[in-house]
Amino acid sequence: MAKDHTEEALDCELEDLPADLRWREWMRRIEAVLFASASPVPREDLARVVGQGASVDLLIDDLAADLEGRSFEVAKVAGGWMLRTRPAYAAAIQTAADVGDQDLDLREYDVAVLAAIAYHQPITRDGLKDIFGKEISRDLIGRLHARGLIGTGPRSPRRGAPYTYVTTEKFLVAFELESLQDLPDREQLTDAGLAAE
Repeated sequence: MAKDHTEEALDCELEDLPADLRWREWMRRIEAVLFASASPVPREDLARVVGQGASVDLLIDDLAADLEGRSFEVAKVAGGWMLRTRPAYAAAIQTAADVGDQDLDLREYDVAVLAAIAYHQPITRDGLKDIFGKEISRDLIGRLHARGLIGTGPRSPRRGAPYTYVTTEKFLVAFELESLQDLPDREQLTDAGLAAE
């Protein structure tokens, strides 16, 4: 999130307000920041708009409670927070809102390759070939990269130093994960028939 020097002029302590109004103002500031941001906002950034004695976690909890029953919610994803529409309203949004380029439009095989990258990152195309038993096309890698779901990782120490691939923050956001630790356990996927043994 781009920041300018206006934070220097922002009165974070709000000492002239009674405690309850101060808390409510801090909640609204956090809500405004989350509303304006296109990506998850980390705790450190939110802490810049509230007073020294304020707990960002408690403010987020109170904001989430305040939004209960609304069409959107506060979600913790990719190491930060963001506002998102509740899943119950997905059909209404798809029917009436212009969200064309937000659809990932992934094929089943694309998702399988993306999952392999997520679980084995950083991984090369040769590493993916070992998993799938066939060459993974540069076009498929290009599609995942163009959608911002994967990025280039460190070069492999192998001869020729091939590129490796890793997932991105957009991957975490798209699949509603706070971190890679939130990926489903591979045994659970196998038991559910969603992964090969």
